[in-house]
Amino acid sequence: MAEMKTADIRAMSEDQMDDAILNLKKERFNLRFQRATGQLESTSRLREARRDIARIKTIAAQKRAGKTK
Repeated sequence: MAEMKTADIRAMSEDQMDDAILNLKKERFNLRFQRATGQLESTSRLREARRDIARIKTIAAQKRAGKTK
């Protein structure tokens, strides 16, 4: 999964964001195991996955805050 752009994330529904976060967490889990066993080729992907999760969570919080106002 490539790094997600904010415009793509903003176009998602809340359910799609939840699914994306779940998938990224699973990917991050697998990447951590690959790193531990020495099989990880792209170490930067761990960082990208972590940042994508944070990006989605931030935009989801902004959307929720905008709905309540």
